[in-house]
Amino acid sequence: MIISKQLVLTYLYLLIYVCLSSGVILFNKWVLSPKYFKFPFPITLTMIHMAFSGVVTFFLVRVFKVVAPVKMTFQIYATCVIPISAFFASSLWFGNTAYLYISVAFIQMLKALMPVATFIMAVLCGTDKLRWDLFLNMLLVSVGVVVSSYGEIHFNVIGTLYQVTGIFAEALRLVLTQVLLQKKGLTLNPITSLYYIAPCSFIFLFVPWYLLEKPEMDVSQIQFNYWIFFSNAVAAFALNISIFLVIGRTGAVTIRVAGVLKDWILIALSTIIFPESIITSLNIIGYAVALSGVVMYNYLKMKDVRANQLPADSTPDRTTKDKKISNIYKPDNFMDANDETAVGSLASEGAAVDEEAPLIPSSRLSYVTRTQTGSFNSR
Repeated sequence: MIISKQLVLTYLYLLIYVCLSSGVILFNKWVLSPKYFKFPFPITLTMIHMAFSGVVTFFLVRVFKVVAPVKMTFQIYATCVIPISAFFASSLWFGNTAYLYISVAFIQMLKALMPVATFIMAVLCGTDKLRWDLFLNMLLVSVGVVVSSYGEIHFNVIGTLYQVTGIFAEALRLVLTQVLLQKKGLTLNPITSLYYIAPCSFIFLFVPWYLLEKPEMDVSQIQFNYWIFFSNAVAAFALNISIFLVIGRTGAVTIRVAGVLKDWILIALSTIIFPESIITSLNIIGYAVALSGVVMYNYLKMKDVRANQLPADSTPDRTTKDKKISNIYKPDNFMDANDETAVGSLASEGAAVDEEAPLIPSSRLSYVTRTQTGSFNSR
């Protein structure tokens, strides 16, 4: 009876994660779309999310002490948190801007490039090695995305460039997380990561907001419904918490599988909610090819993880160690930006990264990999 209750609770958490993840993306599209809520200011929306997350996590960490803060020195903050926050803010900025130009379905298809971007950045930064088996998988993913793009009826170059730029910014953030934070021995959970990174990201976004969006907001009659923006920010923060809960009960692999399922559901829902979003057979074929490459890539990286693990045993010590490992905030993806070899894993994880949950998925999703490979290691 206890086991069945635990299973029910686990599946409930997974359902909540899938619903929130899909809901946040659709909600953002609805708010930003010039055809619906008509609030075409993605930087402003992102800043609202960062401000809300920063305030809530401050109360959770400092007032209610739900989680304990890490020992953060000024040097670590300046050399690690600030650059990571800059790329995190950039990935959200560009990713949200893409909603103004391309459909949710096509955005999800382009996100299949996340493993490719992370792998490229990892190789360039020297945190992963170029291997032909991984390279061929990345080539398969790229071909799938190209086919999917070719089949996009409402293809928009500007929107595609924004989304791809956001993907590479997220990939670089994952690699930086691995190189900077993990080498310092810092382990952050989704709440503490938002506690440190959200305020800094807000500051980074202020400059482009002041130069690009504030002048237009001053002269345009915008709808600023406080309840809409509050509920949107709550949904984005709740998504981070749901990822934290899911990973705590399952693991990175499970949430990645759930992420793939969520992507297919989201693509289908987006065509219903936003009728102008049309999916062609080439879209589906290309995305299926890209996902097959992502799945194979994840499989190869998990094989690497198992190969680097200590001989598994069923002793209590081993169980405890594994549990601790799974609780580490792994930035792989920074979603997956976790270990020294985790970037590869990160990349795979990256495929299932959520736009407003990059801190959590990354960390959490990143991987059990890093810890297992000796160094730890989510957008």
